[in-house]
This record gives sequence, structure tokens and C-alpha cells, in this order.
Amino acid sequence: MLGTIVNTIAILAGSILGLVFHKHIHEGLRGVVFTGTGLVALVIGVGMALESQRILYLALSLVLGGILGERLGIENRILGFGEYLRRRFVSGAGEGQFAAAFLTSSVLYCVGAMAIIGAFRAGVDGDYELLFTKSVMDGFMSILLAGAMGIGVAFSAVSVLLYQGALTLLSVQLRPLVSELVLSELTGVGGTLVIMIGLNLLALKEIKTANFLPSMVFVVLFVALDPFLPLA
Repeated sequence: MLGTIVNTIAILAGSILGLVFHKHIHEGLRGVVFTGTGLVALVIGVGMALESQRILYLALSLVLGGILGERLGIENRILGFGEYLRRRFVSGAGEGQFAAAFLTSSVLYCVGAMAIIGAFRAGVDGDYELLFTKSVMDGFMSILLAGAMGIGVAFSAVSVLLYQGALTLLSVQLRPLVSELVLSELTGVGGTLVIMIGLNLLALKEIKTANFLPSMVFVVLFVALDPFLPLA
């Protein structure tokens, strides 16, 4: 759990720095931060998406996952949870903005392969190097996001703590199921979700990114069926 705890602290520290600078950022500079962060998210997302070895699995997973997520209303549920956190713990934060910041940063920090592989290495081998590297990246990203979107970013540390912590604790049991193909396809889907975040930050298209989270489950199912599929 050490790597996840360090990651959580890095996000909190970065968010605090971002909130301090937030007070000195006018609307024009905030737009620059959104643009810069959005472009970085696109670059990271494209790099991750290109890791996919089964483009058909990626496409089918996104479509099926998006449909299921839309039917379940996942994004609205997460936004609702974000609003609960705002009412419960934060006064003065703008309604909607807090939840959007919480959602955007939670997805960004949790869907990447570094979170999955890092948690497995930490749990199985006691190797924290990847999670420490992720902590540095997430910390700097938190400065930018919190500066532009507000305190909701800091609460995404809770998502990271629960998600990565659970993966670390379950890593010994799950390790036999995680092949190179599983990691590449999860990375591809995760990268596509990060691209969606980038498009949202750049205000190019409003995408309900969280509704596509079930895609990560579908792609694992496709990989499990890979030996039996003629399309592989």
C-alpha cells in the first residue's frame, strides 16, 4: 500500500498547490491551463490507445461499454456522488464544477495502465518504482487541474486510494489472469477514455466519459475469448 499512499499524498499536495495558484489565475490564464492540460491528456491518451493489439476489441468494447454505461447512468451517479462530497465536506464550491473536477481527475488517475501494473508490481513483488513515477506525474497534473477546476480534484485522491489499494491487495489472486494482451487492451481502452477527457477539457466535444468505463470490463471479456475468436 506504500505506493498508493504516496500517490494519494502527491495528488493532495498538487491539488493544494493548484488551489493556492488558483487565486491568482484570471479567466484568460484558466483557459490556457485548460488548453494545456487538455492537449497533454490527448498526447497521453493517443500514446496509450496505440498500445492496443486488437483494434476490433477496442471498438466493440467502447460501443458496448458506452451503451451499458448510458443505460446505467454511470456518469450521473458519479457526478451525484461528487455533489454529495461537496455538500458534506466543502462549502463555497460551485455546484457542478466540484463534481466535474472530481469525475475528470478520478478517471484520469485511475484508468491508466500505470495504475494497474504499478499496483500489481507493488502487491506481488514489493516494487514501488512505477507507482512512485505515477505519483510524480499525478502530482503535477493535480496542480494544473486544481488550478483550473478547483478543490474537487483533491477528492479524487480518495478514488485513487480505494482503487489502487484494492488492486494492490488483490494482486496475488488476480496476477495469473493478467496477461500481456490484457494489459495492452486495457491500456488501449484507458487511453481512449483519456482522449475523451482531453476533448472535454478543450471544449471540442462534450463526452460523458464515465459512461464508457464498462468498456474496460468488456475488453477483458474479449481477451478471455481471444483463443476462440476467428477475428483475433
